Amino acid sequence: MTLDPALARAIRLVGIDVDGVLTDGGIYLGTVDGTPLEFKRYDVQDGLGIAFLRHAGIKVAIITGRVSDSVRLRGAELQVDELVQDAQARKLPAFRAMLDRLGLEEREAAFIGDDFPDLGVLRVVGLPVAVGNAVPEVKQCSALQLQRGGGRGAVREFAETLLRARGQWDELREHYVASRSAPHDEAAAMRHAQ
Repeated sequence: MTLDPALARAIRLVGIDVDGVLTDGGIYLGTVDGTPLEFKRYDVQDGLGIAFLRHAGIKVAIITGRVSDSVRLRGAELQVDELVQDAQARKLPAFRAMLDRLGLEEREAAFIGDDFPDLGVLRVVGLPVAVGNAVPEVKQCSALQLQRGGGRGAVREFAETLLRARGQWDELREHYVASRSAPHDEAAAMRHAQ
């Protein structure tokens, strides 16, 4: 799978859906001591892909049509630039407001989706992306169709594809490996140098 380098270099923001993209779409509901709880499963490789995007200077946003503490916690852990949780799943108005706030244009954004609530955003961004488990309508409007499914490394696959097309993947990978291979003091110095 290849991506046009000029298109890849134009992307300054990557928007990511949650259920069916960052997760496999499954939601675990239950209660503990009468308190309702919701759990989701995330893929650690996706998290590293998001970190690589951010280290490349690309802003990352999570946009979801559900409100969940799990998403808030994951977004904070990944240090995403923007997090929008809209229980009414009005993603396009929220996405456009985010672009205005960040001073970006639609053509400078990619969005990774899987289902009908994502179509509005996918139809306007410069790089619409479908995960492997996306519904046919999402795949049809996407310029890039990933092999991996949501919650199974699809976001990592996208990050690698985008960063390879930009010519940044090898450097980011080697920088990451070096920062994890150096003694603690050197690794800390490398993180501060970024």
